[in-house]
Amino acid sequence: MKTYRHYITGSIIFGVSTGMISLLARWITGNTILSSPESLVKYGLLGGIGYSLVGAFSIFMFGVFANKIRKRFPEIETIGDVFQKRLRKDGYLFMTIVILFLGLDSLFMQAIGAAVLFDLIFNIPYTISLFIFFLYCFAIAGLGGMKWIHRIEGISIFFIFAAIIFIPLYFFIQEGSFKVYDGIRLYHPYLLFAKNQEAFAFIATFMIVGFGQVLTDRSTWQRLYMIEPKKVRLTFWSTAFVWSTVPIALSAMLMIVIFEGPFGETYTLLFQLITKINPIFLSVLFFLFCFGALSTTINGEVHATTIHIIKHIRLPFKKTMSDKQMRKESYIFSGILLFSILVITHFVKFSLLDFLFFYGHLYAASIPVMLFIVLSKRKISRLMPYSIVVGWLLSVTLFGGLTSLQTIWLSFLLSGAFSVFTMLFAEVELISESSTWK
Repeated sequence: MKTYRHYITGSIIFGVSTGMISLLARWITGNTILSSPESLVKYGLLGGIGYSLVGAFSIFMFGVFANKIRKRFPEIETIGDVFQKRLRKDGYLFMTIVILFLGLDSLFMQAIGAAVLFDLIFNIPYTISLFIFFLYCFAIAGLGGMKWIHRIEGISIFFIFAAIIFIPLYFFIQEGSFKVYDGIRLYHPYLLFAKNQEAFAFIATFMIVGFGQVLTDRSTWQRLYMIEPKKVRLTFWSTAFVWSTVPIALSAMLMIVIFEGPFGETYTLLFQLITKINPIFLSVLFFLFCFGALSTTINGEVHATTIHIIKHIRLPFKKTMSDKQMRKESYIFSGILLFSILVITHFVKFSLLDFLFFYGHLYAASIPVMLFIVLSKRKISRLMPYSIVVGWLLSVTLFGGLTSLQTIWLSFLLSGAFSVFTMLFAEVELISESSTWK
């Protein structure tokens, strides 16, 4: 009988190349496809380049700490195991719920991205296409576990990079790069404006948000412990470099559309791109690119969320569960999760950047807490995990006159200040306890 650990890891050990494929499959997402046009339109070419720097910086920074995490916690499997090892019971449950909330946010954003893209690509109600898509994800991630997820990742990454290389190359050869550049200068000169202070603020702020996303991501932590220990840092740094090329390539794709004239809504750019791709081979390639990016991300998210629920919320209250029972409950929960996301997606519509701004406060506030948990050698204060809520609530309630970018930084700073204060208090507690034992 296969253990629940096999469901988590698939008994797979990654080298540099396979680890990069798995991490790229996790982080080349529907958000990458949809947010790149928004960043490009709102902040110009600087925004498109900045979006690539944000993702690369986030993955690179996690790689900086990855070796220390592996050496300090060599026997764990998930991010929840670190909380269980480092925090008291109430802090463990609180952080488990926070990570679940952030994970559901990430999964929900992928589902919205899938709904938008399927609505653009197929001439049928997106609920039907999304239902079929979720059935596929349930079979791969819910029933198959990590072993089947990994089998699909390599194929998906192949189609993703084939699309971002061949589609721009075909159109730039066909139209000519100078013609595209002249069209952008004529119709959208603001995209070429480099001295955009708002764009620089956007890039700096979302480096914080992006790092918070990677640092709290359950899928990334699972893959951290599936990579050979000596190859961890190189794998993350190489992934960061390769990932940075994807938003730039997507921006190049959009240049193909906008150089011919004005456009309406941001999402119409993708629709215009789809209609402009004439060769059937490139049309199929673009569909496989979208399908691969969406499916691998949602597979990873569903799998990681299911494990997080079963192992760190369900198991503590039912400690007698066997591996067989845990697998069975994982199958059931993954199906319920996908069905719930399908229903919610049908009724909710919003801008992905607005959604990122809203949750950006939580991601930013999570960074100081997570760094103390994984790096500090001191006993963690009972109050320290709650710094996330303190930083988030104070930034969004007491400083309503500030912009979203400013309040994200404030959330990060307030959480950091409260974390330091509580850890100083914990150090005093530790000294008083040791003096009592004396």
